[in-house]
Amino acid sequence: MTFAVTVLTMFPEAFPGPLGVSLIGTAWREAALWSLQTVDIRAFSHHKRGFLDDTPAGGGPGQVMRADVIASALDSLETTGRPLLYMSARGRPLTQARAWELSTAPGLVVLCGRFEGVDQRVIDTRGFEEIAVGDAVLAGGEAAALVLIEACVRLLPGVLGESASLEEESFEDGLLEHPQFTRPRTFEGRDIPEVLLSGHHGEVARWRREQRDAITRERRPDLWAARLANQQPKGTVKPSRQKD
Repeated sequence: MTFAVTVLTMFPEAFPGPLGVSLIGTAWREAALWSLQTVDIRAFSHHKRGFLDDTPAGGGPGQVMRADVIASALDSLETTGRPLLYMSARGRPLTQARAWELSTAPGLVVLCGRFEGVDQRVIDTRGFEEIAVGDAVLAGGEAAALVLIEACVRLLPGVLGESASLEEESFEDGLLEHPQFTRPRTFEGRDIPEVLLSGHHGEVARWRREQRDAITRERRPDLWAARLANQQPKGTVKPSRQKD
């Protein structure tokens, strides 16, 4: 069954972008493991000049995308079984675990906002899940949608070809990935770590694990703390803080 992705956007020309190249592009164009459809929201405007936004209720800068226009665009689709996702800086952060969950659905329907955002009523009444791809604000949802779609599509069976390549990636088990090296053996005075050239698979595995632990502790203390908490034996009572 093809993983069907539909993107609601003001700028259909932004797609497929990087989704159309490399293994993910091949899985789309040749293998048909997933499909991509774009819907131009402007085509559903009720205004003769194609306007789909209006001033914010209560005042303030910018414009807001109208609920009735978004609803008309969405209602033109067959969405059965596909989660509705709105790319929003205030959404829950996209995680690898959530990408795995989404990759098991029949596909995705992704709404890309612009201006100051989308009228909250259509988000609520249609049941959109708001998702953020980072703690930063973008000019629109298209770049975030590309990230979300790629994160999900690459997990589909057959897309990357070798499932083993997913096993030690960042976030798969709560740790960041270890450093990677290849030829030449020496580059600008820096050598490949000797253990990686030893042929001793056990030592290589141990080195990689140590590197993953160290990098996670340094760069993502939040992930490291969560990992330590998950490793706490069941039934262990966490010590309470004493009041001064």
